[in-house]
Amino acid sequence: MEVRVLRLNHRPSRDKRVSTHLLLAARAFGASGAVYTGTLDPSLERSVGEVVENWGGVFPVRYSERWRSEVSEWRSRGRVVHLTMYGIPLQDAISAIRGNPSDKLVVVGGAKVPGEVYGLADWNVAVTSQPHSEVSALAVFLHELFEGRELLREFEGASLRVIPMERGKKMAKH
Repeated sequence: MEVRVLRLNHRPSRDKRVSTHLLLAARAFGASGAVYTGTLDPSLERSVGEVVENWGGVFPVRYSERWRSEVSEWRSRGRVVHLTMYGIPLQDAISAIRGNPSDKLVVVGGAKVPGEVYGLADWNVAVTSQPHSEVSALAVFLHELFEGRELLREFEGASLRVIPMERGKKMAKH
């Protein structure tokens, strides 16, 4: 199952760090790529690209002017999960989502999510019904979807790698 992330309404002046962190969390927690809408931001794409270059793996990021066409295209080949604090609790929805073998597009909102998104999603899922970060919602969702297996993932072609240790910091360069 392929999992991609659609970041809605990126605004570089307000969301630069949040969108970067969202895409890095998507990569680290098992998504295979991302699309963002809103404002085109080459520095966002460059930042994520540099992480991929140093830390390995493949994680394409691209811009789209039209979120509706991204969702429509995805619906022709997979299912759509919208992360929102107004959705069905994650613990009630995750079995059905995980049990469906279709590829998944995980939609994560920005400033204001158009109401139409709720109707187009196959699942509207709440990680919690309390205000929180879209980065944390995505990380928790992906962790549950992959049942923790994403934590064991190796990233091919990494030139940097952390050497786990109880105290201190150690890295290896390849």
